Amino acid sequence: MSVAAFDILLASLRSGLTFQDTTMRRSISPEQRLLVTLRFLATGNSFASLHYEYLLGISTICGIVCHTCELIWQRLREAVMPQPKAEDWLTIADGFYKSSQFPNCIGALDGKHIRVKKPPHSGSQYFNFKQYFSIVLLALVDSNYRFIIVDIGAYGSTADARIFCSSRMGERLRANQLALPEPRRLPGSSASAAPFVIVADEGFALSPHVMRAFPIG
Repeated sequence: MSVAAFDILLASLRSGLTFQDTTMRRSISPEQRLLVTLRFLATGNSFASLHYEYLLGISTICGIVCHTCELIWQRLREAVMPQPKAEDWLTIADGFYKSSQFPNCIGALDGKHIRVKKPPHSGSQYFNFKQYFSIVLLALVDSNYRFIIVDIGAYGSTADARIFCSSRMGERLRANQLALPEPRRLPGSSASAAPFVIVADEGFALSPHVMRAFPIG
């Protein structure tokens, strides 16, 4: 991250990272709080390792990282991942058509397993079919691989299709609450208008707005 980008991010978060000094000790500066968090996110180093790098207590670092990540999501969510409107979906569809000649496509959907340490007393809930513990990042992306909608934190043992069905994204899609554009004819076709669809792999069920690969054999 460049110094300029760091300064811009810090400016948007500073008020939420500033705490009052006491007579016992000075508070940790917003700059250091953001540095610790970005270091953790970029490297995945343990809190014990960061303790030696920044000379802060392990429990203090844990609190800083959790608070700063929550603040980043609250402050930047609307700027970096706003809720798409009908015109945004049309722009995304145009991007897919230009890059892959696939019309009326408003996103590609899939899940990614994020490796974690086994949470205490969790049994096999986080143990996935790849034989390690994880949580699932389910994401809808555009033709440039940018996130449009995400669902994060499902158990690693849960199938992508089940996560999608129970996610807010899936519920809103079934209830027609995602502001999708009205169906339109496919390019060069005189047939009736076709709905806009999300493309996914064979693990997902077909629906009016979800299309999966055609099975072979």
